[in-house]
Order: sequence, then structure tokens, then C-alpha cells
Amino acid sequence: MFNWFSFLTYAVITAATPGPNNIMSMTNGARKGFRAALPFNLGIWTGFSIVMLLCTALCELLGTLIPKIRLPMLLLGAAYMLYLAWETFRSSGDIQEGRAGEGFLSGLFLQFVNAKIYIYGIMSMEAYILPVYQGQALPLAGFALLLAFIGFVFTLCWSAFGSVFKLLFSRHAKLVNTIMALLLVYCAVSLFM
Repeated sequence: MFNWFSFLTYAVITAATPGPNNIMSMTNGARKGFRAALPFNLGIWTGFSIVMLLCTALCELLGTLIPKIRLPMLLLGAAYMLYLAWETFRSSGDIQEGRAGEGFLSGLFLQFVNAKIYIYGIMSMEAYILPVYQGQALPLAGFALLLAFIGFVFTLCWSAFGSVFKLLFSRHAKLVNTIMALLLVYCAVSLFM
């Protein structure tokens, strides 16, 4: 049976935390306004969808060709989640602003160099989705697009809230970081339940 709670917890936490997409969306939203930042965010969504579909195909292929890869991938994934939990917990909450891209193509091309979403896609597939839906192309494509959509929703949130979202993380950094870290630990443990 598919563990929706654990999967969505992991997907939402990973999509909501600062990364290249969220920081650049926040910067664009604060600098240009929500509407003017939309082309950049739509580029992110398009590129994110392409990368998630590619990650899904790669994970499916590797899982079929090398079935013994699942346990090492789970162990690596759990270790990575615990590392993220530790780094999140000890983080100061300060968000460094990067240079914001301007439009659709900037958002699209950012996805192909954004390591965070590759890890997000591979972990989601290996830990949660492929064990239940291996070999089922339509559900796998649906999950890939769902992952991209979840990421897109949070880039829109970061863009909409702009500097307000930055202040939320800064003012309540320890509480937010502790909650996110504990939820990541839960996700890591739930991989083996």
C-alpha cells in the first residue's frame, strides 16, 4: 500500500525549503512583483516537469536492470535525509539572495543544473513510488508531474510572499528548522517501515 502521508511529508518539506528555485522566485517576487515573476515560475514548472519525467525514467530503468540497487539507494536516501535534518536543525535561518533570473527560459534552464530537484526526484521515486508502481508508466508519469506541481506551488508561494517569507524564516528560524528537521527524520525512518 502506498504511504501517502510519508511521501507528501517528504515532498512538501523538500519543496518548501530554500533552494535555487525558491530563492530566485522570492527574489523575483520581491523585486518585480508576483505577476511579473510568473513567466520565470512557469519556466521553473516546465523544466521541473521535464526533469522529474527524466528522473522517473532513469530510476525505472535502473530498478529494472539492477534490482539490487533499491536497498543501497534507500540507505543513501535515508542518510541524505538525516543529513538534511541535521543541517536544517543547525541552520541559522538566514537566507542568502541570489541573482534573480528574468523570464521563462531562465526558469526552464535553471532546472537542468538544480541538484536539489534531481535528489528530490530520485529519492521520491526510489523510496516511495517505484516500490509500489514499478512498471506502471501512467502512474509513474503522474507522480513525476505531481512532484513538479508540488515544487511549482512552493515557488509561487515564495514569489508571492517575497521578503515576507524571508522574515518568517528569520524570525522563527529555530522553531521552523526544528519542526522541519524532525519531519525529515520521520521520513528517513519511514523508508524502512
